[in-house]
Amino acid sequence: MSLNTLTTIAIVGASASGKSLFAQTIYDELVDELGSQSMTIIKEDSYYRNQDHLPFEQRLNTNYDHPKAFEHELLAQHLLQLSAGKSIEVPVYDYKQHTRSVDIEQVSPARVVLVEGILLLTDKTLRDRFDINIFIDTPLDICLIRRIKRDLEERGRDLDSVTSQYQQTVRPMYYRYIEPSREHADIVITKGGRNRMALELIKAKVRELAK
Repeated sequence: MSLNTLTTIAIVGASASGKSLFAQTIYDELVDELGSQSMTIIKEDSYYRNQDHLPFEQRLNTNYDHPKAFEHELLAQHLLQLSAGKSIEVPVYDYKQHTRSVDIEQVSPARVVLVEGILLLTDKTLRDRFDINIFIDTPLDICLIRRIKRDLEERGRDLDSVTSQYQQTVRPMYYRYIEPSREHADIVITKGGRNRMALELIKAKVRELAK
């Protein structure tokens, strides 16, 4: 597979804006039609930096909504490898331990690569790797409700820690980094990850690209 046959689509938005749902819905609704070799999804969360060298209590204080929390340079390198037709080893992040797991995920090249995350468009090197940039624009109050539910049910968090983190870093970093990155978007989608009209439009484009 060459650079000319791979298309990379960035799907960006606030935490719990629906970007993961949007990407996964596209994949789930097209994978049987197009084949598993035609599409793949990469999550920016997988590239949170390894923090094994830090005590657990110190990991709790990391600003996970700042660009420096991510190893974007590794993600950029991996996208280049996929473009060159090479498989990559994507880290697996452990949200409960706040560091990378010992596991890795083997990802093979595909014609369309969906990359979803909060800060993808803040990094120029990454932006240069993307062919299409999508911004999921969801009101922050809805994002907060979703985030509380997700973190309590899936990530072993308690309500105090979720709300404290939201006030101290999530909301401020949204206005500092994520919202301004919207200017780099080719498409802005409202109504979150369940916007059926937007899903159908992007699915049509993916079908075209995956031929």
